[in-house]
Amino acid sequence: MIRCLVVDDEPLALDILEDYIRKVPFLTLVKTTTSAIEGLSLVQSGAIDLVFLDVQMPELTGIQFLKIINGKCDVILTTAYSQYALDGYELDVVDYLLKPIAFDRFYKAAQKLLQNKSNNHSSFTELPSVQQNNHDFIFVKTEHKIQKIYLDDILYIEGLKDYISIFTATERIITLQNMKKMEESLPAKSFIRVHKSYIIALRKIESIERSRILIGDKTIPIGDTYRDYFFKQIEDKNIG
Repeated sequence: MIRCLVVDDEPLALDILEDYIRKVPFLTLVKTTTSAIEGLSLVQSGAIDLVFLDVQMPELTGIQFLKIINGKCDVILTTAYSQYALDGYELDVVDYLLKPIAFDRFYKAAQKLLQNKSNNHSSFTELPSVQQNNHDFIFVKTEHKIQKIYLDDILYIEGLKDYISIFTATERIITLQNMKKMEESLPAKSFIRVHKSYIIALRKIESIERSRILIGDKTIPIGDTYRDYFFKQIEDKNIG
């Protein structure tokens, strides 16, 4: 999975590229930002594999950004001004996308990066952040390894800003993923989403009081959107 950052001072451009990234199976979005300084910090932290980088920005130009990161991650330049293409290629970017960007051209650039990594026999892995094996465990990609987690050990899952945390009785596992994909990776008969930020293991529920679920020492809210479906599932299992 290629971890992506989008840096552009135009919110509309961010929205378009975010939508495109979510459509490509081997790309995952870490963050979009209008701040080149924030983008630099993320790249320097090692959390980014690929930046979609606007050339003209108020804090730093894309070319200045490229020189500062000095090859720490791959870059695809995006701009409305074709005259910047030559500078970009001299700085060894993967590709150059001219706005307005069509999805087929975006996908071609992403495929180009994937092919480059394959040809270079890099340590890059195409494993998604979460893999379902159709049995009783999942594989989760963490910062330094791919970790096996038994489904029966999971108490609940909490969605954070750019990550999710998987809680078991003994540990908290953090992975770069969104709640929707995690929800799709888990068996519906055992796990249920009860809030925009929480998925719970049904068998781990200790008690339910009004709009709150108790699992261990954690109190989890039930969101209005999920309330009816959740209580329907509980009612189906109620023998009282």
